[in-house]
Amino acid sequence: MLIASILQTSTGFGFSILATPFLLLIFAPIEAIQINLILSIMISLALLKQIKKDMDIKILKRFVIGSLLGLPIGIMTIMVLDIHALKLGIGLMILLLTTMLILKFRFGQTQGRDLFVGGLSGSLASSIGMPGPPIMLYFSGTDIKKEKLRGITLAFYLFIYTMSLFTQIIVVGTNQVIWFSSVIAVPLVLLGLYLGQLLFRWIHPRLFQVVIYTLLLFTAIYLLIDAMPRYLHFP
Repeated sequence: MLIASILQTSTGFGFSILATPFLLLIFAPIEAIQINLILSIMISLALLKQIKKDMDIKILKRFVIGSLLGLPIGIMTIMVLDIHALKLGIGLMILLLTTMLILKFRFGQTQGRDLFVGGLSGSLASSIGMPGPPIMLYFSGTDIKKEKLRGITLAFYLFIYTMSLFTQIIVVGTNQVIWFSSVIAVPLVLLGLYLGQLLFRWIHPRLFQVVIYTLLLFTAIYLLIDAMPRYLHFP
């Protein structure tokens, strides 16, 4: 939780990607996802004042509008589609697109693509609690500055995580384990916020890009490893 908080604060990405796999080792899937959502909301709230100057309101609005369409799609997907099939498909997609980015393939930013990426991020947030990969993939293909990128993503996460948490509570419920465990993790998250702010000042743009690619590959490999035993008939 400490490392994930540092990563989220210094790059704008990574808390869900790094924390969720380890939370799933301890908690049931819904518990792990809701703990992740609660702590992610806290991180975004804590940094909101500092990132206001770096936000691009126009892009942020398009992400929010797109996500409102994606949120119910994610909930319906997780209710009707096998979770392993969902993880397998997402893992393969992220692996393919990350490879394309490493090979210097670039996406041009448009208003329509902003809406689409926001929708895709919203559907992933409400299904598996990981809204970050579509935004990472999208902005990795542009020349956006790291300050602007962090400002947009953290502000968007505050909205999408809050909406996802309320939606999950309404649809599947919550329990005391989720909230008690979240409270226990708060000191580590606060320490991570402080250390991440220090790291953000020194991180080089090139290193920033390498970190994003590494996170994307880690996410893809984790999702594939987590899903494959079901299809290989492993226990």
